[in-house]
Amino acid sequence: MARPRADGTPARAVNRKKLTDLFVATCKPGERDYLIWDLKQPGLALSVRTTGRKAWKVIYRYRGRVRWMHLGDTRSIGLADSRRHTAKAMLDVLEGRDPAALRKVQQLTGSFADLASQYVKLHAKAHNKSWKQAERLVARHLLPRWGKLQASAIARSDVRLMMASVAAPIVANQTLAAASAIFTWGCKQELITVNPCHGVDRNPTTDRERVLSDAELVALWPRLDPALKLILLTGQRPGEVAAMQAAHIEGGWWQMPGQPAGDWPGTKNSKDHRVALSEPVQALIEIHLVSPNSANRSGLLLRQLVTEFALARATPHDLRRTCLTKITGLGFGRDAMDRIANHRKGGITDVYDRHSYADEDRRIMAAVARHVSSLVEGLGNTNVVALRSAVAASTSPQHSNF
Repeated sequence: MARPRADGTPARAVNRKKLTDLFVATCKPGERDYLIWDLKQPGLALSVRTTGRKAWKVIYRYRGRVRWMHLGDTRSIGLADSRRHTAKAMLDVLEGRDPAALRKVQQLTGSFADLASQYVKLHAKAHNKSWKQAERLVARHLLPRWGKLQASAIARSDVRLMMASVAAPIVANQTLAAASAIFTWGCKQELITVNPCHGVDRNPTTDRERVLSDAELVALWPRLDPALKLILLTGQRPGEVAAMQAAHIEGGWWQMPGQPAGDWPGTKNSKDHRVALSEPVQALIEIHLVSPNSANRSGLLLRQLVTEFALARATPHDLRRTCLTKITGLGFGRDAMDRIANHRKGGITDVYDRHSYADEDRRIMAAVARHVSSLVEGLGNTNVVALRSAVAASTSPQHSNF
């Protein structure tokens, strides 16, 4: 027996019927809107309005509450299709999902381009320090292929085809990681149900150990831009050098906040870090801050120079590795190298060892500058200021072509 209404009046009896296409087409409106439940498919009901409009409704309970989902007008969706969609919706309920919410979210999500845009706006900018690099990969390798596709329709086979289309194995792996981050976020937000990147193998790669030789540094130095020279002389990450802020340069130190702020992405390990700046580095910074180069532009320049001089492949990060190798090669030890590189090992020593190492760090960075000066200028290993002449090469007409 149907439960009485809140005002005490009796509820109408539940109208159940094994629906047929003929009945749906010929049933007439009444004095009030009414429902006819389908006996064949639980949860499916035919809604008949006093206006004569007839539509399919899926009615179910989710977390103790009655939910309604509109399937469509009977003129646009037939009985068989409505039963099929209802069966799928009831399976979602059985597996703990809310089909009405899922449908609404999918409509809002739309294409992969929409999903990628929401990911950047609502998540990546706040939580991913390298979101700009990932966004460039998405724009170049994913949006042309998937941009107009429904995000929920992209399959694992599509991901594998994308991987095969990217010539550079490392770039393909980075693109896969960017795509997976978008889909993972979409799953967490219940915008999609599956991450198609799961189960797709990355391309095999080997750890890079490239350190530029002294002869290579001599050949490349006059043509490097200020950003690349700063990476070589400070040992800091290319992205951090590219995002350097004038406000962070103070008293011969580069003070690097761990957390993002404005255009500053924060350090990789989210810990504050500072780098002693030798005189040549301070001169380079003045040029770099006036006309900063992005990491991509510096990388392109280095690739052009490597090709021109017929050298083995080198990246801006290889210049960082070269600097850090110089630190240990000059006898300062691995602990000093890790400190300059902002490699935090953690553990009890990091908690109790609060010595700033300011004097040591100044000596280390000055020694690196002297060493590079002796290479590129041929002036011996004591003249730091002489490296300023190499800084001037950064603004020469020959350099500006890049």
